[in-house]
Amino acid sequence: MMCCALQALTVQMPTRAQTGTDAQDLARVADYIRQTRSLVADFAQTDRNGQTLTGVLTLKQPGKIRFQYQKGVPLLIVGDGKALTVIDYEVRQVQRWPIGSSPLGALIDPSRDFTKFSKVIQTGDSALLSVEARDPKRPEFGTITLVFQRQPSAPAGLSLYGWVARDAQGNRTAVRLGGQRYNAPVADSAFRWRDPRTPGPRGGG
Repeated sequence: MMCCALQALTVQMPTRAQTGTDAQDLARVADYIRQTRSLVADFAQTDRNGQTLTGVLTLKQPGKIRFQYQKGVPLLIVGDGKALTVIDYEVRQVQRWPIGSSPLGALIDPSRDFTKFSKVIQTGDSALLSVEARDPKRPEFGTITLVFQRQPSAPAGLSLYGWVARDAQGNRTAVRLGGQRYNAPVADSAFRWRDPRTPGPRGGG
């Protein structure tokens, strides 16, 4: 079942040589990233301790992404095309790092050649396509395993079902998506945010 796909990716998958079919699937994922101009979806994020938070994901290429968490959660994550920013409104803290230094860079940077730093991971479900992306020259950036559902009406015939991200310390975060809406207009203002460190109405973005 698809609901178990992300759980299955928390265990070590056997490695094997890439096949011609794998190369086609990697090319398809690269096409998906290029064809996805925008994506809005509900998300459920589960951390290494089993805590789950929900919210709305908004993505716009190139490089813009926003995780708007559920009401009562004082966190916000925004990518403005150059960097990812994590804002904690409870402690008034802002952390920022280049998009390329995050596993999410594989998903929101269409200028990168996805096929050069990724491999297909077998799931045992022909309706799913799972791909692990990592930069072997930059292990400190961690890894991300993207899970797609094969769906003819979606960009390149794939719909992003979720992903599992692991940082260099092995900490795992799983994100599952639902209600995906592709290539609808998304305003750049969706990626602005209020800076809790200053009295101004907003900062960054």
